Amino acid sequence: MDELEQARREIDQVDAQLAALFERRMQAVMQVARYKKAHGLPIHDPAREELVLAKSAQRIQDPALRPYYLDHVRNRMAVARQYEALLLGQNRVAYQGVEGAFAHIALRNLFPHAEAVSCPTWDEVFAKVSAGDAAQGVVPFENSHAGDVSAVLDLCYRHPELWVVQVYDLPVRQNLLVVPGTTLPQIRHVYSHQQAIAQSETFLKQMGLPYTAVDNTAMAAKYVAESGDPSKAAIASRETADLYGLEVLVPDINTDGDNTTRFIVISREKPTAGNRFSLLFTVDNKPGKLGAVIQKIGASGFNMESIKSRPMPHVPFEYYFYAELVGDPSGAESEALLRDLDATCRTVRILGVYTK
Repeated sequence: MDELEQARREIDQVDAQLAALFERRMQAVMQVARYKKAHGLPIHDPAREELVLAKSAQRIQDPALRPYYLDHVRNRMAVARQYEALLLGQNRVAYQGVEGAFAHIALRNLFPHAEAVSCPTWDEVFAKVSAGDAAQGVVPFENSHAGDVSAVLDLCYRHPELWVVQVYDLPVRQNLLVVPGTTLPQIRHVYSHQQAIAQSETFLKQMGLPYTAVDNTAMAAKYVAESGDPSKAAIASRETADLYGLEVLVPDINTDGDNTTRFIVISREKPTAGNRFSLLFTVDNKPGKLGAVIQKIGASGFNMESIKSRPMPHVPFEYYFYAELVGDPSGAESEALLRDLDATCRTVRILGVYTK
């Protein structure tokens, strides 16, 4: 037996032992899920996971292997969470659009074993999570080229019962999709979501192509495919082209080569730990009020990575504000900051806690 074959046999033997241990571990996960269900505990326990990672790091003697083993442990815990969600009937995740949409791609990357629940609008995604028809929802929050998705931020403001529990950055490549065999001169009209159109505006202007905004990139692709019309094109992902039998006529038409969309995961379960937290607040429309909030955040030692303003619903010329801060919201410093902000702001609440 040569050296390579001997090493492969050793790997096979270890894999057999790991498979048996995996089943044993998942049986224990089942017991944990039953306990959580009986006591109304959330699936995700960040404090417990940090403890597991700390113990795991100490078990590996070779420092070079330690980061690889920790990646393995993180993946193992993610699989366990997904299995718990299935056992507890919390594996339904809502998104806006149809299969192949960027939100659907993000959902599959985040929750590969979940039941994906398609919704026609972002409003319905929030409604399903709020009503308990879905355990979580995946919605776009901002794009590196086109900016924030204001309608989603407004929905966050209107749903104080929901929390942002996770963020996920999805690299986005927009492509011009057509019926197979179509040439560029045949195209007379382009369909896509408004964000995808904004991300591809330079290409559209150069080609002189008119466009129509629709609810979703995948819906646009589905429409073009079903029409069978070579004068119509869609802007969407390569995955969507494969899904609906379209051809990528022009790849990577987005203006910004580093085009990334940030998605947020919303949930009814209040998050407990992370290295970032976001706030929604309002202040009296008086000189210095907003400046006082920013000053208090700076004085507390937190770095404010983002701040946005949006018109308040049904209140003309009044605004609410969104801010993202770097830090642990469960610490004494953040609790002191929130007390200070509560005395300064008209209203203030934590929107999300997550790790980036």
